[in-house]
Amino acid sequence: MKVRIGSSPCSWGVNFASDPKQIPWQRFLDELIQADYEWIELAPYGYLPTDPKILRPELERRNLKAVACDVMLPLEDPAWWPVIKEEALKVGAMMAGVDGKYVMLLDDVYIDLHTGRPTGPSRLDEDGWKRLIQTTQTLADLVHERFGLELVFHPHVETHVEHEYQIEALLEQTDPQRVSLCLDPGHHAYGGGDPVAFLRKHHARIRYLHLKNVDRQIRAKVAAERIPLNKATEMGIFCEPAQGMVDFFAFRDALQEIAYDGWAIVEQ
Repeated sequence: MKVRIGSSPCSWGVNFASDPKQIPWQRFLDELIQADYEWIELAPYGYLPTDPKILRPELERRNLKAVACDVMLPLEDPAWWPVIKEEALKVGAMMAGVDGKYVMLLDDVYIDLHTGRPTGPSRLDEDGWKRLIQTTQTLADLVHERFGLELVFHPHVETHVEHEYQIEALLEQTDPQRVSLCLDPGHHAYGGGDPVAFLRKHHARIRYLHLKNVDRQIRAKVAAERIPLNKATEMGIFCEPAQGMVDFFAFRDALQEIAYDGWAIVEQ
């Protein structure tokens, strides 16, 4: 087993490119190395400098290595394709310029991140799902051919790829040579899945991990009262790893069993 550990701005409460409540990016980088991390996820795009001529020296002088950055837009909506393509090209150029490995792809949420109100259907119809798959595959081919990068898809709570049956459908309908998976045991358990069993079953497609856990009691309350993710997060649903419903010792054992060789980004 070879697990390369990193972290991301998410662990510092940074979820948007710009927010007056967020710490300056220079402080984030300095505190990242104080926490003894070597690898860094650059999401959200625009929080850190996006010009490799600026970003690369900032990373190198701190001995940090970039691994991924994400694109999170409504993949099922054809009207968004020009924006999605432009974002993927920008992210790909940045990652290639700092010797990154991956472009991470997420579908957009169907809940407003600020209010928790629905912004669209929680399930796609057949045509919408086909467009999501087509967009995913097209982007995977694009970033590989243009930049030599690999695409990893990140299932996420309150998107159209959040439950095990949806994740498995995406794996079945995309090219395993081009589309890999980012498994987040916290999001996976939040969506009702078993991340340890899923890891064992689909490890050939899992090249990347996000590490966080979910509080069992808060999750039960969230499900019973249909509390949206933004409120659940404020309630502390993403707890410290040892205190959540995902057995991280079993998760570690599964990683050893499959001889996992990849990256794991702590989001705490």
